[in-house]
Amino acid sequence: MGIARTSYVCPPCRASWKRGFPEPGEAGRTRVCPRCAEPLIHAGSVFAAPARRDDEGWRALTVLLNAGVRFRTSGCDGRGAGYRPRTVREVRERLAYAGRTGTPVAEALVLPELP
Repeated sequence: MGIARTSYVCPPCRASWKRGFPEPGEAGRTRVCPRCAEPLIHAGSVFAAPARRDDEGWRALTVLLNAGVRFRTSGCDGRGAGYRPRTVREVRERLAYAGRTGTPVAEALVLPELP
């Protein structure tokens, strides 16, 4: 059995790395990007990065990560992280919905369909 790994992302560099989960003593330690030395964002274990040239995908991903949305499995059934918007248009629709209804942004961003 392999080592459990998770993804860390640097949106300015448009890069991601798989690393081992933090050890219990490393909980407060910030991981930094090897390219620009900015703090990395923990994206989750089932994260798949968009292509580096995909401007729209990276803009949508940056909004998700900054809102606190992570890419983790939804249990032992192997279904993955669930719905995540991939385009700026989908992100804008969900942000507008959150503003209209008072729904928290992180919850609105992961709705598969808007009511």
